[in-house]
Amino acid sequence: MYCINLPSPIGPVAIHGTDTTITAISCKESEEVKPDTLPDIFRLCIEEFEAYFAGDLKAFTFPMAQPGTDFQQTVWEQLTKIPYGQTISYLTLAKRINNPKSIRAVGTTNGKNRLWIAVPCHRVIGSDGSLTGYAGGIWRKKWLLEHEMKYTYGNNLLF
Repeated sequence: MYCINLPSPIGPVAIHGTDTTITAISCKESEEVKPDTLPDIFRLCIEEFEAYFAGDLKAFTFPMAQPGTDFQQTVWEQLTKIPYGQTISYLTLAKRINNPKSIRAVGTTNGKNRLWIAVPCHRVIGSDGSLTGYAGGIWRKKWLLEHEMKYTYGNNLLF
């Protein structure tokens, strides 16, 4: 296992993984565990995050995986289908997995996403349009959404 901290506009991004897969991304700085040279997957992940923060990348392609139940995997897969610069509600997400009554479970699963930003849980908001719950803090969620909207629609701030 390796871990590096990538500087970003919203604080350090801790990236964890193996020789072949990124397994966790968070805003919590971690103790770095890396050899003299990082596996190629880390270089790709770093390049993609730098491009994302520069406004040049809208979807991540590096190999990633996180453990979870079939339900959780379904929710996380749906998160990756939310277009860059757009948001949906927790209810809409629950409906997309054909289980509108699972709105609370969808919210809980969203909060357990270990692949911060790459699996874009920040794009899910309250049904009333409010910014609700984000492990990295609401200010980071707001920053990420405004960042994406700026590179999608211009400098209009929505929150």
